[in-house]
Amino acid sequence: QLQASGGGLVQAGDSLRLSCAASGRTLSTYGMGWFRRAPGKDREFVSAIIWNAGRTDYADSVKGRFTISRDNAKKTVYLQMNSLKPEDTGLYFCAAKLSVTLEIGRDPNWYDYWGQGTQVTVSS
Repeated sequence: QLQASGGGLVQAGDSLRLSCAASGRTLSTYGMGWFRRAPGKDREFVSAIIWNAGRTDYADSVKGRFTISRDNAKKTVYLQMNSLKPEDTGLYFCAAKLSVTLEIGRDPNWYDYWGQGTQVTVSS
């Protein structure tokens, strides 16, 4: 199971760090991703990282502001979000895909497991 946490209500320009912790399994053989769903919109890709952190990917809308990282020993993946904007508001989900390749997933259908989501609200 994946447990996302760290969301909250912040002002524009603030920072948050989301965490995605795995229980009952190692994360070291999984590619991980973060997605978000804004009110009235479809789920969209935010960021992803391969199993050994050797490759990362970001949506253009968050590039330069968000940083994805992972600590396999702690079975946790992080999303550091800086310079938050109101358009970053949404329910953020983490996802996992059993993969020890360089493949990185922007397509939500690529992933095997999903967390329950953590709400991020950015006020202007």
